[in-house]
Amino acid sequence: MGSGSVGTVETRSMTLPAPLPLEGGGVLPEVVVAYETYGRLNDEKTNAVLVCHALSGDAHAAGHHGGDERPGWWDGLIGPGKALDTDRFFVICSNVISGCQGSTGPSSIDPVTGRPYGARFPVITVRDMVAAQRALVAGLGIGRLNAVIGGSMGGMQALQWTVSYPDAVQRAVVIAATGTSSPQQIAFNEIGRRAIMTDPAWSGGDYLDRGEPEAGLALARMVGHVTYLSDESMHEKFGRRLQGREKFGFGFATDFAVESYLHHQGESFTRRFDANSYLYITKALDYFDLSVDGSLAAGLAEVTAKVLVVSVSSDWLYPPYQSQALVEALAANEVEVEYCEIASKYGHDAFLLETGQLNYLVGRFLSRIEVRDVMTSGVPALETGTVLVEAARVMIDHGVNHLPVLGPNGALAGIVTSWDIAKAVAGGITSLAGVMTRDVITVGPDATVGEAAARMESHSISALPVVDEDKRVIGIVSSEALSRLVGRCR
Repeated sequence: MGSGSVGTVETRSMTLPAPLPLEGGGVLPEVVVAYETYGRLNDEKTNAVLVCHALSGDAHAAGHHGGDERPGWWDGLIGPGKALDTDRFFVICSNVISGCQGSTGPSSIDPVTGRPYGARFPVITVRDMVAAQRALVAGLGIGRLNAVIGGSMGGMQALQWTVSYPDAVQRAVVIAATGTSSPQQIAFNEIGRRAIMTDPAWSGGDYLDRGEPEAGLALARMVGHVTYLSDESMHEKFGRRLQGREKFGFGFATDFAVESYLHHQGESFTRRFDANSYLYITKALDYFDLSVDGSLAAGLAEVTAKVLVVSVSSDWLYPPYQSQALVEALAANEVEVEYCEIASKYGHDAFLLETGQLNYLVGRFLSRIEVRDVMTSGVPALETGTVLVEAARVMIDHGVNHLPVLGPNGALAGIVTSWDIAKAVAGGITSLAGVMTRDVITVGPDATVGEAAARMESHSISALPVVDEDKRVIGIVSSEALSRLVGRCR
């Protein structure tokens, strides 16, 4: 993959056109969603990819803000030549509602009281986050996403998209995530929340005019950050090295490098994140459960998107068995699903750090161009009783060389070409039935363009009718349409 950058970007915001009903009851009367976009939306509006962020992420996924040296949090995957190729895709990333980076959350002004919501902000679920994203995407004029992708909580949002809006998602990439939050995950989240809520500065959530509960938030981040790492990565990064000293201090001051690192992570986090947002987002994670009556397969029964599930070998927060459970549940519903476990020593954080492996896996998955992406839909068709002169007139009027012939039930009965008509005229044949090909080679909309091209080549034909499960014609694909694509899709 190349290393192109999307350059300088800016975060924008959209006020949703209507109040947002919430899964837990109640309504958010006014909702603002902060977002960034990279690349260009094509005329057909079929190339949009939504990137969903994790707990502490935001809308700034790629490129640079003016004056900032550090790029967006997934800059390694977004840009020209990368997995989310902005020469091909229109990439969107939004800050989740209940966040603190521009979208409506606990630090926003409650339009009813004129004061920050604080702990009066309603409890939000991952389903609510996705509902707000759906409204944002619709506001951008996009009806169906080419793909939705995310890691950790972002992967849960991607899954929720496939369940809540199955007709609005063509493909989904779920990295280091789960379909149901586990007791261990809930336990770590609760420790973080208790750290914040027992800090005297939290003041029941009304601290914005008094000073943030920095000690509690820093401790929550320290605990959370340990779960993102692995034993191997901590051994390699810190070992038992001392920090700023040559021997033990035999006290409670900082001795070890790992202690200093965690203190730094906690302190820096308080400068960019809101404590109440941490409470709300972790609670949304706890409530996340796509199973129905204990069955994940039942909960994913309506999924129609093609799904890539990726786990991390050393991830003990969202271990591979949870990803494998997702794959089994999707496969039980005959969803087209791929699975890969990436080898990494970085633990859960690998979804941010292993850009090489992820570029390859995600890029390969998204570069799978299907027949539905290149077929011509709404093609003219003939009925079996049509006379040849009428068939010729339809070809001329529509500028086509192939016409499907439909039987009484509307299913494909044959195909006739301009060459067939020419032969019929030369032979004095007037009946369409006398020249049409009945044993028609077809292709489904889900086949790759490489598969379609190979079928054309092996049968020496230049066009294939595209049919659904009932053999009804939904389009046609020609060798000319495929010739520009086959080389990079096989």
